[in-house]
Amino acid sequence: MTGEIDGTGVRLRAFRPDDVEAVAAGYDDPLCHRFLPPLPSPFTLAHAERFLAEGVTSVFADGGAAYAIADPDTDELLGGIGFDKVVTGRGQAEIGYWVGSWARGRGVATAAVRALSTHALGTGLARLELLTHWENPASQRVALAAGYQREGVRRAALPNRTGGRDDLVAFARLADDPGDPIPRLLPDLPGGELSDGVVTLRPLGPDDIGFVTEVRSLPEVWQTSVPPEPPPAEVVRHRCERAEAYWLAGTRADLVIVDAGTGRPAGEIGLFYQEPVTGQAMIGYSMLPAFRGRGFATRAAQLVALWAFAETDIARLIAGTLPTNVGSQRVLEKAGFRREAYLKSRLPGPDGTRMDDVEFVLLAEDLLTEGPRLDG
Repeated sequence: MTGEIDGTGVRLRAFRPDDVEAVAAGYDDPLCHRFLPPLPSPFTLAHAERFLAEGVTSVFADGGAAYAIADPDTDELLGGIGFDKVVTGRGQAEIGYWVGSWARGRGVATAAVRALSTHALGTGLARLELLTHWENPASQRVALAAGYQREGVRRAALPNRTGGRDDLVAFARLADDPGDPIPRLLPDLPGGELSDGVVTLRPLGPDDIGFVTEVRSLPEVWQTSVPPEPPPAEVVRHRCERAEAYWLAGTRADLVIVDAGTGRPAGEIGLFYQEPVTGQAMIGYSMLPAFRGRGFATRAAQLVALWAFAETDIARLIAGTLPTNVGSQRVLEKAGFRREAYLKSRLPGPDGTRMDDVEFVLLAEDLLTEGPRLDG
C-alpha cells in the first residue's frame, strides 16, 4: 500500500527524513509512553532516525503500512498512523496511531483513522481492529467516531512497563460497515454537567478515588451493595479510572453529587443501562453522612431522570431499596418514583444470606405529570 491518502483536514503521506524532530517529540510525549508499547525514555532524535530508517520499512515488509499524518495545506507533521499484525488468511490487521501534542483537539486522529480505514478496507482487508487501554477514553472516542464498534475486552493483551500485562478494549470495523460514527446509548452531559443550582452532577473520574473510597467504606453503603462487602482498593481504582469507558460503552453513567454552594463532593449516583432492548435502566445512589437529610439525593435522582428521558431511549427507570430503608424510599418518592414490587430474596446479603428488595419505578410521563416533590 503506497501513495498518499487524503482525508478530511489531513493527508496521509510517506515519512521523510525532515520529520525526525517531530517524530522524536511525538513519541517522547507522556501519553505515548503511557499507552503505546514500551518505548525508550527519553525518545531521542537517534531513536526517531532509527524508526524512520528501519521501523517504517519493516512494517511495510510485514504486509502492514505506516504513514505520516500531515496538514494538507502546510505539510506539517501532525502524527503517525498505520496498521500491522496482518493475518493474511483472515484479511485482518490492527490499526494504531499517535498525534502530537501540538495537533490535538482538532479531530486529527478521527480524520486519519477514518481515511486509512476506508482505504485499507476498500483495497483488500476485511477487518481492522483498534485496541486501546481502559484508561484512554480519548482513543475510544476516536474509534467510535471513525465507525469502529466496541466488541469487548482483551484480557492481559499488552505487556506494560511494570512487568505485568494490561487489558485492552477492542473495537473493530469491517469492510462492509458504513464507517459512520457509532450511535451512543448514553450521550455526554450537556455542557459536561447537570445542575439545579443546589446540587451539581459531574462524571466520575480518576481524581475521585479518595472520595469513592470514603463513601464505599461506610458500612451502611457496602452492606447494601452487590457484593455486600467493602470494595478492595483495586476495584475502587478501576471504577474511577474506567468510568468514562463504561459510559462510552453505554452500560453505565457514574456521577458525583456535588454541593453547588461549596463545591464539595456529597455523594454519588449511577445510572445502569441494564436492558437497552426494553428501554429499562436502574439508578443507585449513596451520600456521605454530613450531606444526608438535605434533599441532595432526591435532586440528583430527578436530574438523572430528566437527562435520561430527554437524551436517551430509556423509557423506564427503576430503583430498589431494602424494606427497612425508609429514608431511601422517601428519596425516591419525592423524586417521582412509585413503589411497584416487593421482590423476595432479590439481593445477596452478608454471610451468605439473601435480602428482600422493594422496587420503585419512574416513567417519563410520571415525571412530567407530577413533577418533583422536594418539600415534604
